[in-house]
Amino acid sequence: MVSLTQIQEVPPKSMILLVGPPGAGKSTFCQQAILQNLVVDSPIIYVTTECGPFEAVKDLRERGLGEVELGLLNFVDAYNETVGLSVSDRPDTVRADCGSLSSLNIAISKLQNRIGKKGVLLVFDSLTSPYLLSGPEVVRFLRLTLSRFAAEGNSVLACFDEGSGKEEDLVAMMSLSSGVIKMEIKEGKRVLNVVKHPKVGPTRIEVTTTEIWEKKIYDTKIWDREMMRRFITFFMEAAQSRAFKREFGQFAVNIFWPNFARWSCMLWDPKRFPKMTYEVWKEYIASSFREAIPLFPWYRRLPLKFLPKSLSRVKDMKKLLKLMNQQFMRSRRYGILEYLEDVSKTDEHYIRVYESYECWGFENVGAAVASYLPPAMAGHLKGLENWKGFERDWNAVETKCIGLGDSYCEFKLVPGEIDELNDSLEAIDNTIIERIYERLMDRLMGFLLEGKPLVERPTLGSDFYESPEMVLPAISERYQIAFRMGGARAGKKVGEHLIDAGIREDEAVKRILGFLEHCKVGKVTANGTIRMKDNCESIWTKFYTTRWEEPSCYFTTGFLNGFFYAVKNQHVKETKCIAMGDPYCEWEFR
Repeated sequence: MVSLTQIQEVPPKSMILLVGPPGAGKSTFCQQAILQNLVVDSPIIYVTTECGPFEAVKDLRERGLGEVELGLLNFVDAYNETVGLSVSDRPDTVRADCGSLSSLNIAISKLQNRIGKKGVLLVFDSLTSPYLLSGPEVVRFLRLTLSRFAAEGNSVLACFDEGSGKEEDLVAMMSLSSGVIKMEIKEGKRVLNVVKHPKVGPTRIEVTTTEIWEKKIYDTKIWDREMMRRFITFFMEAAQSRAFKREFGQFAVNIFWPNFARWSCMLWDPKRFPKMTYEVWKEYIASSFREAIPLFPWYRRLPLKFLPKSLSRVKDMKKLLKLMNQQFMRSRRYGILEYLEDVSKTDEHYIRVYESYECWGFENVGAAVASYLPPAMAGHLKGLENWKGFERDWNAVETKCIGLGDSYCEFKLVPGEIDELNDSLEAIDNTIIERIYERLMDRLMGFLLEGKPLVERPTLGSDFYESPEMVLPAISERYQIAFRMGGARAGKKVGEHLIDAGIREDEAVKRILGFLEHCKVGKVTANGTIRMKDNCESIWTKFYTTRWEEPSCYFTTGFLNGFFYAVKNQHVKETKCIAMGDPYCEWEFR
């Protein structure tokens, strides 16, 4: 019987490709292979594209890594440079930009020459990021760089996320590899299907796993409650007043920007992100709403106290949703909510939303695309009932959507499970994500090149308050990676489009900074550095807590870094951030 250890041994002059969806265990497989090679003092080149060497070493130590002889474990850091993170130099590390395949090639060659001998294991975790940044050119990189490296007496172990690219490109990568292992999770077990391998025949291996998607929810104990209280009061009392705009106008943002961020990040995990967004956001809303209710003005809490513990009945739900529409939906400009009393019944409620901020402009894309309003509504109901001492779960599924060709969106809300929910979340595949992303990019280039409008709703306009998309990276570590890499890809593509359109470098910079101002991402100035006041991304982290210890402008930094690398061959790093207590966010060039 073939063991897991056997297939983790990559013979010299071989290249093994690990294929599977995110979360299937490809990185774990790579780390185990690294540990096996270090035991016999085989040198390693570890190319990281979704974390830095510090995080990679931490993971390896959790799996048993001890002291390593100098020169055995070497890194190509293709993450921090790509997303604009500032890190200290390491003697075992060469930096590269994930969006430049020549940069990766040079970094690998430097370490290969430094090691000065054959029998090196090159672990590339993963090829997905370079592919999303450079497309099919990665196939050529695999053939000319990685295959050549293996042919020189070394070995290569590389990963690729299934579903993240075109099928023909994956087939080409598999055909170039001397070994292919397909990985998946089924019924709590990690399944490894060995399609081909230089040492063993086709086989199937099952490994029991207890690993799950880690959810990192805000600790409500560190919320800035006084700020929350003032914010809630203004939203409830004076959303359209001059006082509100003067005090909290920095929270307004054009709906194009968070949607651009959302769909850019979706490309990094198309199979799991819709479901994970739903689960994480629902639980976050439930916990935050439960904690926020005591901060409401007493006369706003009073109607909630008169509601029953259970929100099963139509008349009770009608009262609640009327309050929600007045105090949350309309004031924050998420959409215009209507409770469908005629078709609702006990424990089955239907809600219609007009001009939904997250669906507007995505007509007929082929799927229901609302990712935040359905779980937010379910989370509000769960949080309210929990606050009243009634422990019960709620769920919501979108039954009509602008993305399906409807003129409005509708959701079904029920306590307990919804059979069709999973199918609805899985309907958003890579093809639909690419279709939406292309529409967003076309709209953006129309704005940058011809001054065309980005998006405008007939009643609610182009702005809204409190962007859920910008909160998620602070909730989930996986979203931080996706927002950083998604931002880098988006900025790179925008920069390339502008240069291809014949726009000069300085003019391209001027237009992109004007775009950020137009979207109310923040108030931008550029004079040696890029400085942004009221950044809509970091200001939400600052709003919830005063204990953030690192810059939190995940998408903005990635976007600026990708853009300036494409246009001026420069990288940026965020040195100041509102979330850390600075008066503004600032990026330096390097």
